[in-house]
Amino acid sequence: MRVAFVGKGGSGKTTLSALFARHLARSGAPVLAIDGDINQHLAEALSPGTEPVTAPPLAARLTELKDFLRGSNPRIASPEAMIKTTPPGRGSRLLRLLGDDEVHARHVVRAGDVPLMATGEFEESDLGVACYHSKLGAVELYLNHLVDSPGEYVVVDMTAGADAFASGLFTRFDLTFLVAEPTRKGVSVYRQYRDHAREFGIRLAVIGNKITGEDDLLFLKEEVGDDLLTHLVHSPWVRAAEQGRAQGELEQHNRHALTVLREAVDARPRDWPTLHRHAVEFHLRNAHAWADRATGLDLAAQVDPEYVPGPTPRP
Repeated sequence: MRVAFVGKGGSGKTTLSALFARHLARSGAPVLAIDGDINQHLAEALSPGTEPVTAPPLAARLTELKDFLRGSNPRIASPEAMIKTTPPGRGSRLLRLLGDDEVHARHVVRAGDVPLMATGEFEESDLGVACYHSKLGAVELYLNHLVDSPGEYVVVDMTAGADAFASGLFTRFDLTFLVAEPTRKGVSVYRQYRDHAREFGIRLAVIGNKITGEDDLLFLKEEVGDDLLTHLVHSPWVRAAEQGRAQGELEQHNRHALTVLREAVDARPRDWPTLHRHAVEFHLRNAHAWADRATGLDLAAQVDPEYVPGPTPRP
């Protein structure tokens, strides 16, 4: 199951991504955390109080990733013909979560108890000539070609604000958790996400964060209504961890909130046809908007009309 954490900058989405990934890992569940934020802090959040590891950036070897994933798909002539939205088809190489393949072997490291993959930082050479979505394309390709199963989890810390809607990546998840502080600014991103998510049938659940009292909780309930799934109270444990002196356990209420998140994810069945339909739709949008001109190809021809991915691809 695939989960995205989004929200306003500073809302705590990286912290929540890390807490949830660690919660899953400690239960024994297969889990992969992906740092898809322009500010790469997930490794540090996953292993508080220790020297954070550095995952080899997925975006740095994008051409090799494309070449591996296209496999023997006759609709994709070369890695250069493959863009971030290119969906899999017959002959494509599909990935199993944390499988024995070169993508996972090259790009996954352990951050504390959790396997971690990172998009990569925004480098000086990118300034003024590239946007971060060119790097997030590597994550989109990875998720497009991933065949994950119930009881397996991918947890992605996304870019802040509503910026994720600049690509089709926001459709790659079974459930999107929006982390909201109990302030007007905190819920403003929620409204943007809610409207876009409804357009595409994307399931959105709100996590209240940094709640200090009943007034905070009532404010969020009034602003987001039934979309409010659960909340975390202000956490001295998290503050201590961020200062490099984590001790003891996360507060009981906050541990329970993580359990609620997992229950919500597990209750959301995967709809492979809809997931693939969204992938195809955004691929055709990108082909028409810019990619056909950039490649000199008709990239609509990359869509295999008889193919739907899943544990047993059809046909």
